[in-house]
Amino acid sequence: MTLALRPYRATDRAACAAVFRRAVREGAARFYDAAQREAWAPDPAVPRGADKLLAQWCVVAERDGSVAGFMSLTPEGYLDMAFVLPEEMGRGTAAALHAALLARARAAGLMRLTTHASHLARRFFARQGWQLDAAETVTLRGQRLDRFAMSRDLHEGADVPA
Repeated sequence: MTLALRPYRATDRAACAAVFRRAVREGAARFYDAAQREAWAPDPAVPRGADKLLAQWCVVAERDGSVAGFMSLTPEGYLDMAFVLPEEMGRGTAAALHAALLARARAAGLMRLTTHASHLARRFFARQGWQLDAAETVTLRGQRLDRFAMSRDLHEGADVPA
């Protein structure tokens, strides 16, 4: 079962939307109730409008030819999307995607990355050397969700986890 990374393509939109929905609806179930998860990842399965991932640095992970996860970073250094299928959790998929985005950020000369992480993502990012800046509560479609502002220093000599 081979994992391969590649750049996002417009034709990935539906598959990445499905990964997002499953990651939120199933993977985040320990941390957010059903109403919160529905507010976070509502129907329709594929978002309408412009595909924001085409304007970001987005990496897709494929396992045996199927999309297993993706992560995206804006040119300014905001890690916007970071999702893997529930069955990919703990298999190194997120770590591989993260490493690819860090390499891209460093090559672009970015010195600091930021994100807003869920309860589940916060644990992953902390293991990758991100620091917690602030806990926040946001309201989305009438539901209150906890999230965490985090940042990652990319300066030469910054702590890099083993």
